[in-house]
Amino acid sequence: MRILYHMPLSPFCRKVRVALKEKGLPFQLHGENVWDRRDEFLKLNPACTVPVLVEADGTAIADSRAIVEYLQEVQPHPDLLGATPAERAETRRLISWFDEKFYNEATQNLVGEKVMKRFLGRGEPESAIVRAGLNNIRVHLDYIAYLTERRSWLAGEKFSLADITAAAQMSTIDYIGDVPWSHQEAARDWYARVKSRPSFQPILEDRIPGLRPASHYDDLDF
Repeated sequence: MRILYHMPLSPFCRKVRVALKEKGLPFQLHGENVWDRRDEFLKLNPACTVPVLVEADGTAIADSRAIVEYLQEVQPHPDLLGATPAERAETRRLISWFDEKFYNEATQNLVGEKVMKRFLGRGEPESAIVRAGLNNIRVHLDYIAYLTERRSWLAGEKFSLADITAAAQMSTIDYIGDVPWSHQEAARDWYARVKSRPSFQPILEDRIPGLRPASHYDDLDF
């Protein structure tokens, strides 16, 4: 059985979990507190970051983008990248957008300040950073609405890794109730569709000890 080393509120781990479910690939979850820097885990990934996927034969793959590309190769169906070179390029562009730009401008400023600082004992959230995150997420909701008003899913006519990546990031912020869904109905409708997929629903069962999710977090109808 393959094992996924993860942290529950990591959007990168959530992305891989959903991709594995979409591919129908069974796996076991193993929680990993990366700050412990366990020797056994460092042997799997010297960068000491999650996610790390370990296959039954011991093969270890680190980094969420490397893992989902690997999954696409070992299990081509269902296809989560796109049928044409242009579609695959657009999917990969949006994966980068949400893994990098969205994460740095929204997830890190909100979840990083409000949750990770608390659990790592690094003091109180900085209000200026939180305000920036709250402003930035509105811009990203506008962009999601712009895309989904012009195509069925983020990268085109089919559900793809672009949707998985975006929703994984969004879900971590939604856990703490900081997504202003009323700002963009189109973005909310898109997330509701992703949220309703069987592959995504295990994410909504996650609970962080000492931190309850927003009341609508696991409500498929908001």
